[in-house]
Amino acid sequence: MPSGSLALAMAWAPRIIPDVSRPQFPPQRLSMRKLPVPFSILFCVLVCSTGQATADEKASEPKASDDRPNIVWIIADDLGPELACYGYPDVATPNVDRLAKRGRLFANAFSTSPVCSSSRSAFQTGRYQTSIGCYHHLTRDKKELQVPTAIDWLREAGYFISHGNGEVGNKKANKYGVNYLYDKRTHFDAYDWSEREPGQPFFAQVHIHEPHRPFVKSDRQRTDASIPPHYPEHPITRADWSNYLATIEVMDQKVGGILDRLEAEGISENTLVIFFGDHGRPHVRGKQWLYEGGLHTPMIVRWPAKLSKASVEAGLATLLDVVPTTLQAAGIDPPELPGKSLLENEWSGHEYIFAARDRCGDAPDRIRSVRNERFKYIRNFHPEKPYLQLSSYKKLSYPVETLMKVLHAEGQWGSPFMAENRPEEELYDLSNDPHEMHNLAKDEAYQSKLLELRTTLNDWMNETVDQGGVDESRTVNLEELMAEKRRWYERTMERRGLEPSVSDSEYLQWWATELGVE
Repeated sequence: MPSGSLALAMAWAPRIIPDVSRPQFPPQRLSMRKLPVPFSILFCVLVCSTGQATADEKASEPKASDDRPNIVWIIADDLGPELACYGYPDVATPNVDRLAKRGRLFANAFSTSPVCSSSRSAFQTGRYQTSIGCYHHLTRDKKELQVPTAIDWLREAGYFISHGNGEVGNKKANKYGVNYLYDKRTHFDAYDWSEREPGQPFFAQVHIHEPHRPFVKSDRQRTDASIPPHYPEHPITRADWSNYLATIEVMDQKVGGILDRLEAEGISENTLVIFFGDHGRPHVRGKQWLYEGGLHTPMIVRWPAKLSKASVEAGLATLLDVVPTTLQAAGIDPPELPGKSLLENEWSGHEYIFAARDRCGDAPDRIRSVRNERFKYIRNFHPEKPYLQLSSYKKLSYPVETLMKVLHAEGQWGSPFMAENRPEEELYDLSNDPHEMHNLAKDEAYQSKLLELRTTLNDWMNETVDQGGVDESRTVNLEELMAEKRRWYERTMERRGLEPSVSDSEYLQWWATELGVE
């Protein structure tokens, strides 16, 4: 494990252990006392020196001497590893850097889904979204969970549960965004941890909206910031990417407010802070895709009372590790889960990690992936669909998608991503091809690796009872869902003064004006 003054260079990558057979936990219904109301990373870091009582009884009789840590999850929406402490240039993130200087930075951390609701459903429960029926984005067929969440476990242990923006006196819940039913009146004790009893440890989830689109406007074009090569080098790309980085800086300021508050209240030393994004960046070939851009997210763990030295961990991590880490810190014996504690003395990471993408809005799909340190395997269950099948959300939000279409039509931009259909299998050597530009699935030299990862993915899907093959139309009126999305798209375009059927070239001109590009 790295220690001392350290410069770490590595390509983006992930890895997870295969899921085990899922034990059945009954859903917990507990009464509540209150209403709730690649490109490579070059990173350099300086290393600094359960009882029998019910949850209500424990909450009403907290022990002033309770030395269990407070636990804070800081969750940024749509955040890739474009942070200064991850070695990314031309972006100022001094507050996330503060976390890294006293914590463990996981250089290769990944979500299990590239979209918020399915990813959040997974990391709240510590289980794959495909195993608990939470895999379609914003599913219309939400059911009650048959497994506990981190909140259930910690409430049972006597923790106070809050869900807000981390500001004192906040009376507004931030995005939770999961694909299962829960009662907003009783799921959280309050919006803010200040309402707990004296001496009672708290579990706070702070969900930060940024850098989710729409972005704030950057005060400059960040020409020193590297852009993935699967985007055209163009002023529109530069403007959109610069705005993304500016929005990350807004997120960082909010992180700073939370850290300052913990210090001002004198509880920073014994508070476990876990900072991460719910999935990867909101860009073309990022969010909603199982490429690195859609899954790779920063993750930093800080607990000054227990983790005395900062470190950079290269082993593959997954957001499913967040729940085991949280339970261990709270003194709760975790059940058998796919993840492992990020507080391990020697972080070795996972041998394999897995991810899944299913329907996102009006873009039905099914994609699965597995990877180890070096290789990633992707299976497309709908190879007949183009990469750029209609997604109303993306068409309304991603200017570079329209740019790519226009340049491709003009013969100025070529990319496999513009193809009208996809291969059934994709294989990438991430060490030599970190941006996943060269599919090796048909290369004779890599057939043994292809077979290994294909078999590993098949085994994982069987062992975890992947439910993604179930026809969603059996329980959801997909025609009405698609019509609803179409109405939303048309209304939004009309508010912009555009015809819904606007041509790509005309739409690109609108984007240029919107972004201030000549």
